[in-house]
Amino acid sequence: DGGVIAYPTEAVYGLGCIPEYDFAVERILRMKNRPMSQGLVLVASSIDQLMPYMAPLTPDIMKKLLLGWPGPLTWVVPASAAAPPWITGGRTSVAVRVSAHPVVQALCRSVDHALVSTSANRSGRPPARNRFTALQGFNQQVDLVLAGDTDPQKQPTEIRDALSNTVLRSA
Repeated sequence: DGGVIAYPTEAVYGLGCIPEYDFAVERILRMKNRPMSQGLVLVASSIDQLMPYMAPLTPDIMKKLLLGWPGPLTWVVPASAAAPPWITGGRTSVAVRVSAHPVVQALCRSVDHALVSTSANRSGRPPARNRFTALQGFNQQVDLVLAGDTDPQKQPTEIRDALSNTVLRSA
């Protein structure tokens, strides 16, 4: 219904919503004090949930994505025309990931949709590692908080450009 949820991922708590609900995405961006131009990651339980947002990919690129998933690896790929500008940050690419985290898997399966995934923190602050920290940081601005564990040994996911294989953010 356009709500904002907080949920555990492999390394940190994330904030998310259905990507097409621009008003929910705007809420998340305001909560984080993050400009739309930075773009957002889409997370899913399967590549099928991400297909509407990705332009057609070569078999080699598709194989590369599938080798890294499910898992804590985010790929930047060419965006389809259906990828909203508030997700792409106005770019021609979109950041996508198929998560192995059981809560993310269950959540995406239950709504049968990819979700926005951005760390549950204000821009420039450390990300939340548990639901209590996620709640403290946003003082009742989140509609639903899901319980679950993150791995305190892990860093936020690595982000790579699928075309050039350039690491855009190290894990």
